[in-house]
Amino acid sequence: RETMEIALTAAETGHLVLATLHSRSAPSAVERIVDACGTRSESEVRSQLAASLRAVVSQRLLPRANRTGRVAALEVLRGTHNVASLIREGRIAQLATALQAGRKEGMIPLEASLAELVKSNQVSRSDAEAAANDVTSLASYL
Repeated sequence: RETMEIALTAAETGHLVLATLHSRSAPSAVERIVDACGTRSESEVRSQLAASLRAVVSQRLLPRANRTGRVAALEVLRGTHNVASLIREGRIAQLATALQAGRKEGMIPLEASLAELVKSNQVSRSDAEAAANDVTSLASYL
């Protein structure tokens, strides 16, 4: 908690902050940061995060189709005006929708990344389905 609070303060003052944490998706990473800073008011943390967030990159390492190593499937959530508004207003659940709609701003849904890996024969469909947050969405990308 203390580390996250220090990171938020540093980012707010213009420092480049790169951090890692375990989460299932980019939106859940945002939720985890907000939840972890329990000593301060949630609205203050959301406001700080909304003002300073530039991107969240989430990755899943999947076995290659030929089983010779692993390949990363990425999810990229950019800190756009819309994303910042959702965070500030506490509408974290809607970040997944913003991620799906933000392709023009450089956002990449995990399922789109997984579909590209399947289409290029780097990852098996079954491994992609096991890694997907939404199998139905993955099927639509395929």
